Amino acid sequence: MIRTTSLATGQRSLGDRDIVHPLFPPLTRGCPATSTGELAYPLEVVYDYDRVDRRLFDQEPGPDLARWAPLLPPLAAPTLGEGGTPLVELDGVFVKDESRNPTWSHKDRLTRVAVSAAVAAGAPGVVVASSGNHGASAAAYAARAGLPAIVLASAASPPAVQAFVRAYGARVLSVPVERRWPLLREIVDRLGYHPISNQTVTHTGHPFGPEGYKTIAYELFLQLGAVPAAVFAPTGYAELLFGIWKGFTELRLLGLSEATPRMYACESAAGGPHAHALGTGAPAAIVETGPSAAYSILSGVGGHRGVLAVRESGGEAVRVSDDDLRAAQRDLARHGLWQELSGAAGLAAYRRLGRAFDGPVVCVTTSSGFKDLGVGARTFPVTENPTLDDLR
Repeated sequence: MIRTTSLATGQRSLGDRDIVHPLFPPLTRGCPATSTGELAYPLEVVYDYDRVDRRLFDQEPGPDLARWAPLLPPLAAPTLGEGGTPLVELDGVFVKDESRNPTWSHKDRLTRVAVSAAVAAGAPGVVVASSGNHGASAAAYAARAGLPAIVLASAASPPAVQAFVRAYGARVLSVPVERRWPLLREIVDRLGYHPISNQTVTHTGHPFGPEGYKTIAYELFLQLGAVPAAVFAPTGYAELLFGIWKGFTELRLLGLSEATPRMYACESAAGGPHAHALGTGAPAAIVETGPSAAYSILSGVGGHRGVLAVRESGGEAVRVSDDDLRAAQRDLARHGLWQELSGAAGLAAYRRLGRAFDGPVVCVTTSSGFKDLGVGARTFPVTENPTLDDLR
């Protein structure tokens, strides 16, 4: 029998990998031993890899992250059928379409794990600060687990997305961006709610969350029958990028593969904190942002996870413009894949880089196009008494 319970043993600092804390409670404000007032270091979950049954990777990829339970933190929250998303070949690259998850974004993988931590910790509810995807996912998984949820939404997020978040019964407050994190911390400190998004000056987020993203690497390994040469991931706070990278490093650690892919952080040209950190040699960076319609990846706050994933994999950070994103979004739609503008960043960055690779290339797409700014606002003319000539 394959073991079906978690083999997680603790939380390791990414500021100093020799420092390991107990698995619980989740250290949601970064590593207390290495973080400072100007720089917060995230943590990652460590496992008893010697006890992992390699037959775990004989199974077919499919929904419900519990199929990977030994290599995840304890899954105390029920599934909504996250994971098992398709891999679609498109013009010489492979597209991993994460918009097929239960709330139509990659965030469902992270949220299943983070809400599980809240359930395991006996929290009275969860709280998240989000521009859209994360808030909808948190509201859905909290509802499934029977927990109340507070979502601090961006006042500029699309009305359709705000309606989507509210549909699950969460308490949603639209607040100015600069107030989201301070208010979130107050909710955590005074109400005891479990935070499943960031609270720190540079990004750390939930220490368990990126573990859910590792499962993308496991699925790609099984779907391709090999490790890809490169993975291009839309990057805001880089939890997705780091999680995928960690999944591939675990496959190598377990002796299932000999190589790992180069990881590419695909950032909005209007921000790009990870590109800045990598260019200056800093462990993390905070930058000014300009205007962009790619609100899901427009971030001025970076974190150490993305820097590690890019540096250790030999990849790069690639900045893409809104025009780059729109071109990639149009091409994806012409092949039957309607993505949010931010979700097209992987393909846009691959094309902007213009580099050949010795092996498969994967571009991750992250979210359904219905979540874009302005969707539903445009009206279309009605053709009265239509004829074939109208179609021509």
